[in-house]
Amino acid sequence: MKKITIIALLMSLGMIMSGCSKTWNGIKQDTGEAWDASKKAVHKATA
Repeated sequence: MKKITIIALLMSLGMIMSGCSKTWNGIKQDTGEAWDASKKAVHKATA
C-alpha cells in the first residue's frame, strides 16, 4: 500500500512540475513579445 502511495505521489508531482514549466515558458514568451513591441513603439515615436 505504501508503495502505491509513493508512486501516485511521484506521478502527481511530475504532472505539477510539467504544468509549471509550460506556464514559465509562456510567461517568458509573453514578456519577450511585449518587450519587442515596446522597442518598436519607442523607435517609431522617435523616428
